[in-house]
Amino acid sequence: MEIEFKLTALHAVTAIISGYLSFIIATGVIAGIGKNEVLAVLLGVVILYLSGKMSERLFGKEKVGGFKGWLWSGIVPFVFIWIVTWTLFLNY
Repeated sequence: MEIEFKLTALHAVTAIISGYLSFIIATGVIAGIGKNEVLAVLLGVVILYLSGKMSERLFGKEKVGGFKGWLWSGIVPFVFIWIVTWTLFLNY
């Protein structure tokens, strides 16, 4: 149970960071990029992939539980928190 908590916490932190970066890219705060929602979504997917690889290196591939363990303790919380954070920043 402890590894699932650590995996979820790692993905939650990266999701909050990803939500803020997606907000910055989607609203055009960075000069030269403009308002680009597709790039913001792509950035979120890349950060999700990198956080999954980082969790496999930190905790071990066997302890994470492969794709099934990563799906329920990593991908689902990441996507939920990422979308909620991005929406909150857009509405603030």
